[in-house]
Amino acid sequence: METNKKKKNKPLVIGIAGGSGSGKTTIAREIRKKLPNDRILAVTQDAYYKDNAGIPMEERRKINYDHPDAYDMPLMIKQLNQLLNWQAVDMPVYDFTKLTRSSETVHVEPAGIILLEGILVLTDKRLRDMMDIKVFVDNDDDIRFIRRLKRDTEKRARSQEQVINQYLKTVKPMYNQFVEPSKRYADIIVPEGGHNHVAIHMLANQIRSILRNEDQF
Repeated sequence: METNKKKKNKPLVIGIAGGSGSGKTTIAREIRKKLPNDRILAVTQDAYYKDNAGIPMEERRKINYDHPDAYDMPLMIKQLNQLLNWQAVDMPVYDFTKLTRSSETVHVEPAGIILLEGILVLTDKRLRDMMDIKVFVDNDDDIRFIRRLKRDTEKRARSQEQVINQYLKTVKPMYNQFVEPSKRYADIIVPEGGHNHVAIHMLANQIRSILRNEDQF
């Protein structure tokens, strides 16, 4: 039996990559301010770190959290596919103070715009193939380090020594090996992160244009 009910278009997916402290979260927040907030879902790759509950804390501290293998990509891809098919998901929550996944989850309803943010979201072809717009947020190494130092000591219960050691041992080398090379996949490169208001405005306008063409806006 035929129906007059209009089929929903696939949600628009914007991937936002860049080094830790580059301004990815700020870019995502500023985009949300410029678009209908009830139409936007922010998904962070950090929520999909692997569950390390069965690993002693001393061993958890040795894990390279800036390597692609640190993430539960099968779960992330599965849940993104569900969201793209307008299905709700129970998204994991990661506890950065305990370095493992929380027992809690967050129930998330699908939305017409998905902002997919994380340092390595452009390195995985499966994720890139889901994206309509790919963004790389570029910023100076010193600025990224200072932001990371402030964030991790204030919000993630790390000492300055721990942050510095991790930056030198894994963060910087993995940025050079995985994150920075993924810039070549970006449709848009945003220098200076969230302070680049011109780029944010242009990106928001581009999203509006796509949605209008798909009769979603």
